[in-house]
Amino acid sequence: MTGPACRNCGTPNLETVLDFGDMPLANALLTSDQLDAPEPRYPLALAFCSTCYLAQITHVVAPELLFRDYAYFSSVSDAMVEHARLLVDRVARSRELGPDSLVVEIASNDGYLLQHYVNRGIPVLGIDPARNIAEAATARGIPTLAEFFGVEVAESLRAAGRTADVVHANNVLAHAPDIHGFLAGIATILKPAGIAVFETPYVRDLVDRLEFDTIYHEHVFYYSLSSIVELMSRHGLAVVDVERLAIHGGSLRVTVAHDGAATPAPAVAALLAEEERIGLRSVESFRGFADRVHALGDELTATLAGLKAEGKSIAAYGAAAKGAVLLNAFGIDAGTIDFVADRSPHKAGRFMPGVRIPVVSADRLAEARPDVCLLLTWNFADEILEQQAAYRAAGGRFLIPVPELRWA
Repeated sequence: MTGPACRNCGTPNLETVLDFGDMPLANALLTSDQLDAPEPRYPLALAFCSTCYLAQITHVVAPELLFRDYAYFSSVSDAMVEHARLLVDRVARSRELGPDSLVVEIASNDGYLLQHYVNRGIPVLGIDPARNIAEAATARGIPTLAEFFGVEVAESLRAAGRTADVVHANNVLAHAPDIHGFLAGIATILKPAGIAVFETPYVRDLVDRLEFDTIYHEHVFYYSLSSIVELMSRHGLAVVDVERLAIHGGSLRVTVAHDGAATPAPAVAALLAEEERIGLRSVESFRGFADRVHALGDELTATLAGLKAEGKSIAAYGAAAKGAVLLNAFGIDAGTIDFVADRSPHKAGRFMPGVRIPVVSADRLAEARPDVCLLLTWNFADEILEQQAAYRAAGGRFLIPVPELRWA
């Protein structure tokens, strides 16, 4: 099956490797007033470019629909805040940042990362298109522009003399459909000796660990280091360091500088060679991945049907995008799942998109004591299992679905 042209290099007729059909927007949690109205659905399929090695979805939803009002606040996760603190500590020391520096974060959310620079007396600027989240960050003392980042915003900042010693862009490189405008903007605001630090889910982990539920409309691109290097080179930028991270089910942290400004670390060449050796530049890896996704869906739905047949009560935990993808992709709805518990107060009282399962406070899990809880936010399994110790002590069991079914 073939698809459209590559959004990076223009290669025509990409091969579609996994097709979920029409799906609701994964983060579009419903209010009770919206339950009687039909939900917009959009094609969701993954394709691969054998020329520049970039995996991408075939249909792009307008960013205005996805990001202007956003339900995910990063500070809700203690693990995310601590992850950010450790990164800031390292960058602030290694770059010798101080009161005359400027750190810019794109997709800065509620200031979960930039707050650590502010605590050190280092000037910051957040840029995030979600107006509700930008307002919350600004109220916390994190100056934030409620804008989509691109060349226009970058040129206005540069004209005002606001260029960056460090640019952070965590979990946004995959979200920018105009990826060339996004990277041209970074090249515009980055000082000659500055660095940009990206964190993005690693497509190798997606394939190896069967993380199909990270495929949704917000994530236009799915990166290998090979595809990132090729993409950066189009904008006078070079990858100078890379490391693999465990967060979000497996991510890359890539450090980028202006071409020629720094010598690449040996880790860059080593990981590029490894990607070629394991076949990550080949569409065959993605075909096998798709087959395994279909097999997991069959196993999970059969397991849940068996539990219901035994009279077991089943809930779920984690009203996140990946949960919406899994539930909709496998047709798991309110007939199987009683409720989805979540720690975020911004989500309680809403309903999961597509499947219309009610979202409740995390405290409800220990109160209702369902026999089984399907852990949709498996990427934070250790944190959630610890938080839900009372539920587990009362006999509750978690079923973790990715990369394979296991009980906890």
